[in-house]
Amino acid sequence: MSAGSRLENANPVIFQRSGERLLTASEEDEDVHDPIDDREIFDLIRSINDPEHPLSLEELNVVEQVRVKVNDAESTVSVEFTPTIPHCSMATLIGLSIKVKLLRALPDRFKTDVHITPGTHASEEAVNKQLADKERVAAALENSSLLEVVNQCLSTRKI
Repeated sequence: MSAGSRLENANPVIFQRSGERLLTASEEDEDVHDPIDDREIFDLIRSINDPEHPLSLEELNVVEQVRVKVNDAESTVSVEFTPTIPHCSMATLIGLSIKVKLLRALPDRFKTDVHITPGTHASEEAVNKQLADKERVAAALENSSLLEVVNQCLSTRKI
């Protein structure tokens, strides 16, 4: 955001981060098949930076572990995210950042579905349609300016 632009949600509510997950011996053993579970996916996306604030999606309650569903046997991952305000113009960018993080981190066998929590955004249907369209996602990632913003959201340092 430029210094002169106004934040849509200038004073967001900040939520407590959940604790780090302790690894079990089987999760650290590379020879043991360890199915991917909801918490593992949540751990991948919880630290994504919000595009407007120097806070994570978890801290803004945009992503929650209860809204992550994984079926390892069927190779599917579903993530619902909740924009902080119903008219959030960053919703597509947030969804794209989640989708890119999952595409980069998960084995190719996984089909990912990233969508807005029902009833939480004014343009929910349009945003969900964009995020579900492989061609539109691929085209968005070919836009160098947009890819740079997504990469900033995915960086480990705060913006």
